[in-house]
Amino acid sequence: MTNRKDDHIKYALKYESPYNAFDDMELIHTSLPTYDLAEIDLSTHFAGQDFDFPFYINAMTGGSEKGRAVNRKLAQVAAATGLVMVTGSYSAALKNPDDDSYDFRSENSDLLLATNIGIDKSVDLAQQTLDQMNPIFLQVHLNLMQELLMPEGEREFRSWKKNLTDYIDRLESPLILKEVGFGMDKKTISFAISKGYKTFDISGRGGTSFAYIENQRGDNRSYLNEWGQTTLQSLLNLQDLVDETEILASGGVRHPLDMVKCLVLGARAVGLSRTVLELVERYPVDKVISIINGWKDDLRLIMCALDCRTIAELRQVDYLLYGRLAEANPQKK
Repeated sequence: MTNRKDDHIKYALKYESPYNAFDDMELIHTSLPTYDLAEIDLSTHFAGQDFDFPFYINAMTGGSEKGRAVNRKLAQVAAATGLVMVTGSYSAALKNPDDDSYDFRSENSDLLLATNIGIDKSVDLAQQTLDQMNPIFLQVHLNLMQELLMPEGEREFRSWKKNLTDYIDRLESPLILKEVGFGMDKKTISFAISKGYKTFDISGRGGTSFAYIENQRGDNRSYLNEWGQTTLQSLLNLQDLVDETEILASGGVRHPLDMVKCLVLGARAVGLSRTVLELVERYPVDKVISIINGWKDDLRLIMCALDCRTIAELRQVDYLLYGRLAEANPQKK
C-alpha cells in the first residue's frame, strides 16, 4: 500500500488544471513611470510581521521519506532566498513522536519556518505543534471537500467551529486560516473575523486539486475535480474585505505576473506550492535558488511597468477581465 503523502506528491505533479483564471486578467500598462527600478520596494506585512518579499513557499507535504527529501530541498531554497517556508500538515509528526522529517532548522539556522495543522485537531495538539516547531506563524487549514473525498477522511465536523474559536482564544502564535485549493468564501471569513482572526490564505482552484488527488486514490468522482472557486474569483468576491483583513493568495500561481495580479486585487502576499515543487523535482537546488531570486527582479520590473513603488500602490492599478472572470463579474469588465 502506498503512502498517502507520497500519493499527494505524485498526483499533484500529474494534475493539469483545465482552466487558469489568471489568463483572464490583464493589467493596464503605464507608459510614463515615476520611479527608478532601484526604488521599487517588495516588502509586505501580515501575521504581525514584516517580510522582505511578497511571496512564500506554501504548505505541501511531510510525513514520508519522499516528503522529507522534498522538504529538505525546499528548506534549502527558502533559507538561501529569504522566503518563508510553510511545512505540510504536522499531523503525521503528532502521530509519530519519532518523526524527524520536519526538522529543517538544524541544517538551515536562518530559515523563516512556519507550519500547518488541520482544524480537526484539538487546541492541545495545536499547542503541541507550536511547542515542537516554534513557527513564526501557524497555518490552520480547512479542507472539507478533501476530507469528504478522501477514503480515510473525516466524517465528523461539528468540532471545527469550536476548535477555530479555541485556537484564537488559547494560542499565542499568529494564526492564518487557510483553504487547500477550493477558494475561501466570504461567509467563512466573516465568521472567522467575528472570532478574532485577521489573516486568511484563500487558496483557490487552479493549481493543486485535492479533489482530483483524492479521486485518484478512492472513488473516482471526477465531476468534482473542478470544485470551488479560482484564486482570482475568490479575490474578486472578497474586495470589500481586503482592507479590514490580511488576505493571502495561493492556488494556480505560476510566475511573477500571476503574483502581481493577486497583489493588485488586494493580497498582502502570494503562496506557491506546485510551481516550486516542480522546480525542486526538476532542477538542482542551486538553480532553483537562482530562479527564485530572478522572480524578485521580475516583480520589481513588473511593478515599475505599472508605476507602483510599493505593494500597497498596486491596489490602484487598473485591469481588464475576460472570459469566465468577466462573465462572473460584469461590473469589473
